[in-house]
Amino acid sequence: MDEKEITREMLAFIEESPTAFHAAANAERLLVKAGFEKLDDMGEKPLVPGGNYYTTQNGSAVIAVKIGRQETTGFRIVASHSDSPCFKVKETPEIRMEEQYVKLNTEKYGGMILNTWLDRPLSVAGRVFVKEPETGRIGARLVNLKKDLLIIPNVAVHFNREVNDGMKLNPQVDLLPLFAQDQGLTLQKLCADQLGIGEEEILGSDLYVYNRDKGRIMGADDAFIGSPRLDDLQCAFSTLQGFLQAEPQTHIAVYALFDNEEVGSSTKQGADSTLLSDVLDAVLDAVADKLTPLKKRAFYQNSCLLSADNGHAVHPNHPEKSDPTNRPYLNGGVVLKFQGSQRYTTDGFSAALVRDICREHGIAVQDFANRADIAGGSTLGNISTAHVSIPSADVGLAQLAMHSAFETGGVADTKAMAELARWFLA
Repeated sequence: MDEKEITREMLAFIEESPTAFHAAANAERLLVKAGFEKLDDMGEKPLVPGGNYYTTQNGSAVIAVKIGRQETTGFRIVASHSDSPCFKVKETPEIRMEEQYVKLNTEKYGGMILNTWLDRPLSVAGRVFVKEPETGRIGARLVNLKKDLLIIPNVAVHFNREVNDGMKLNPQVDLLPLFAQDQGLTLQKLCADQLGIGEEEILGSDLYVYNRDKGRIMGADDAFIGSPRLDDLQCAFSTLQGFLQAEPQTHIAVYALFDNEEVGSSTKQGADSTLLSDVLDAVLDAVADKLTPLKKRAFYQNSCLLSADNGHAVHPNHPEKSDPTNRPYLNGGVVLKFQGSQRYTTDGFSAALVRDICREHGIAVQDFANRADIAGGSTLGNISTAHVSIPSADVGLAQLAMHSAFETGGVADTKAMAELARWFLA
């Protein structure tokens, strides 16, 4: 698959993944297509050499494993996240204004660039919960209202002459999306109509506003991509492609897709939970005779994690924001991320491991570090390794306008991450 082909597939994956629930469902679909067996508990049956298995959590996190064909000696793990910054719809969201407009009551999810959400076609997706008539249990159903449903209109320059001098947006005042004029319309009714059920049957929901702009290849030389949710679905898709192509021999290959990274990961489906350690322990118990604590520790010490989350490219209008010597660019390949405080976990050993794989297989790699006077963000590596003590490298793909409603990346980079994941897991 060439660079443009895998990029177009990635953009299609993103378009069909407006929320973390849809991203996890689409990852699950690709796993099933590749012959993976779903297990509610990885320890419920023996896992055989050459076997492919996966499990899910909350409908928004996925962990899949490929068992090596020889005696396994450690884990190789690639991790990414399914969520992106957006607006979450509050309960009872309709706000009726002067009997002329209906707005939706929303709140921020994650660290957003707020003004990028203005004057764009928006919609709503997520999941609703109903009582299933066959079983009497509460079940989740995905919804995606695939239409230009909402807009957050700017205030005209005539009413705000200082708009171009800088304006602080109040999420409760300035950023509530316009929904309808019909005073009787409700978001819950639209969701119910899509599912073919009564509005009263919906007992709960997790709904999010998403940008309807389509991802695309851009630039005079077709070098760039523009899309919502590049952070982190570009890595989620590319590492999954590498995982599906990998053929592990002496270790267990693991694909981990976590939720809620954008709000701290402290949920049952986030990296700051026992999800990964619980699954890995269950896998170990299912592939081997009961391991002594010493042998289990040795197994983990022979393991390694790649935390894949996009990084900051040098900005063409603000190159001064980047570090003087560690300056990744779009289409420069995989980004190795470093930070002295260990919010990025790459160290000398894990950097050497990644660079060795990239050198052997002709994968472009570049380095990122924050300026010493600019605080950076955190990601999955240090959170995950606080629960599973293994070597880790934080990697990603260079992008511009991170946490914008529409982000920019490089066409060549998706394939680079897929290749790194493939050979790291092989």
